[in-house]
Amino acid sequence: MKFIYFLNNKLLQPYLNTFSGLSKEVWWLSLITLINRAGTMVIPFLSLYLNKSLDFSLSDVGMIMSAFGAGSVVGSWLGGKLTDKIGYYKVMVISLVLSGLLFIGLQFISTYYGIMLGIFLLLAVADMFRPAMFVALSAYSKPENKTRSVTLIRLAINLGFSAGPAIGGLIIATLGYGGLFWVDGITCIAAGFLLLKVLNPKTARVQDNIVSQNPKSAYKDGKYIIFLVAMVLFSIAFLQYFSTMPLYYKDVHVLSEFKIGLLMGMNGLLIAVFEMPLVKWLESPKYTKTGLVAFGAVLTLISFIVLNVTTWVGVLVIGMLFMTIGEMIAFPFSNAFALKRAKQGNQGEYMALYSMAFAIAHIFGHNSGMHMVELVGFTNTWYIVSLVMVVCIAILLMLKRKMRFQKIEE
Repeated sequence: MKFIYFLNNKLLQPYLNTFSGLSKEVWWLSLITLINRAGTMVIPFLSLYLNKSLDFSLSDVGMIMSAFGAGSVVGSWLGGKLTDKIGYYKVMVISLVLSGLLFIGLQFISTYYGIMLGIFLLLAVADMFRPAMFVALSAYSKPENKTRSVTLIRLAINLGFSAGPAIGGLIIATLGYGGLFWVDGITCIAAGFLLLKVLNPKTARVQDNIVSQNPKSAYKDGKYIIFLVAMVLFSIAFLQYFSTMPLYYKDVHVLSEFKIGLLMGMNGLLIAVFEMPLVKWLESPKYTKTGLVAFGAVLTLISFIVLNVTTWVGVLVIGMLFMTIGEMIAFPFSNAFALKRAKQGNQGEYMALYSMAFAIAHIFGHNSGMHMVELVGFTNTWYIVSLVMVVCIAILLMLKRKMRFQKIEE
């Protein structure tokens, strides 16, 4: 009985309390994101699919992944523009349904230029969703709950991501890669129809309707642009875990697709369990958002350095743990920083730029990573990526100092 009391009152109840106060619309948006993300199990295996199944060289894979990033840039920009013009609701529905159809169609393309064009169009449509979703999240959240609302969305993403790669690896082992595209497409379309049902503007309740009388252009916000440069560098390094890293697991440590899926799924599972309590604990006036993002970047830096310390296969788990904790800290507070800056201007434009920072990283991160692996090998690639993270950390610390000196609220 004492153990049950301890489990309920000391562990379970405090954990559940971290979710209190969030609106039902945020919960619905999180469920839609969970359904959508659980289906995107093609993405972690995309580099393997292109290299092992379609027999493209690593350089070709890098160029195709650059098209992935270019489509993401266009989609993020277009999503922001459309959100400011027609509203986040319509943009989210269009993005989910059309990207589902494109996912299903992509499996029938096998030529180099066809795949490049298909992935570009897919990401251009799919990533319209991101800026619209961020603006919706801001509207459905009370000001004091925005960081935790972002964290709940990330929890949904990572619950889906923890299940997706593990299931994806199993599907590859039994049905091949083709089955993944069908699952991706169907779940995207299902998420779109659920959004139509539960988040209709006539019934959804807006918590924070922000209207700026003299909206500021995000492109003229110097500190925001500096912050985004740091996030591009962070994302270039982070994305190696979804392009070059699966190849490293397979080629250097000889892991099967199923084991790769389990290792990557561990990342999502840990985030799902620990990120919300961690974020609530770190939500304190004594910590600045830029300082927390910098700390998350330091942990991510360590995740790459440890890979070159030993050839022991267990180091893969250690590296994944450091990256996961760094991600749990960096992304929610970088997102909260962007949402706060967006209050003073065109929200769609601000959140589009935030999404575009990650999209730009897709253009350079995957391609440069693949080329570096071919030219200098995995070990030197991890050293170069570590140097990129050092520059990122330096920029964030400089921005933190500048904002504190000018007494600008973060």
